[in-house]
Amino acid sequence: MRKTSESLKNLGHLVYRENYTGGNAGLFMKVKKVIYSEQTPFQRIDIFEHPDFGKVFALDGITMCTESDEFMYHEMLVHVPLFTHPKPKKVLIIGGGDGGSLREVLRHETVEKAVLCEIDPNVIEASKKYLKMTATDFDNPKAEIVNENGADFVKNYSDYFDAIIIDSTDPTAGEGGHLFTREFYKDCYKALKTDGLLSAETEDPFYDKGWVAIAFNRISSAFSVSRMYTGFMTTYPSGMWTYTLGSKKYDPLKNFKPERVKKIQQTLRYYNPEIHIASFSLPQFLKELIHHV
Repeated sequence: MRKTSESLKNLGHLVYRENYTGGNAGLFMKVKKVIYSEQTPFQRIDIFEHPDFGKVFALDGITMCTESDEFMYHEMLVHVPLFTHPKPKKVLIIGGGDGGSLREVLRHETVEKAVLCEIDPNVIEASKKYLKMTATDFDNPKAEIVNENGADFVKNYSDYFDAIIIDSTDPTAGEGGHLFTREFYKDCYKALKTDGLLSAETEDPFYDKGWVAIAFNRISSAFSVSRMYTGFMTTYPSGMWTYTLGSKKYDPLKNFKPERVKKIQQTLRYYNPEIHIASFSLPQFLKELIHHV
């Protein structure tokens, strides 16, 4: 599990360190410039500039995204489920205060309403000011922004959303743990329409193998169709990231229509029809991890 780094303001030298496995491994980044650092009622927000990665966004000392690679994560989290569903109209994003998932959701012309539920308003305000690469659509007329605990918010809905995107922090960081429980996934199931689906980031399969297995099996217990898929993410632990799709009806391989991607393909940098299909081909160790818990 990832461990938090020191606050940037308290560092005696401009280095960002994110520790994995109790400090036995980790991520090291030189800080070119500290842009923003604040302790909110919910978590610590740090934004700094790296010589190669550009702007880096961290919560509680854990890297959320960088300017150079955020597209990898956001495109895979969003487009795999939204191109699995034939016509998603109402989409809920839980978390995602940097705006990247919202940006990707609104590339889909079928989407009529995108609700972003972010518990910490300070994350959104900081993103609007400093993360222009992701915070592009907060003022889009199709977007509705709610500052509330996502686990509580989703309880208010039944048979309403076509898709739910769970863009959470790590299960041990801030409020992220609420978004990995059995109860939460069951509430998401209830909030979805009869053919609805969800996608969730489910951690990396090396340092966080315990949480990968737990999240997949909890989603599987709630949905009739469940599939894990993977993608690269250069500044996340191990560089390999897992996502889990839970669906009431549609299968991400059997019901996928590659021709639909053409409408937005020129706007994308990672996702394409070939990646969609290939991402569900799991290495043997990962198959064994999620099916032998």
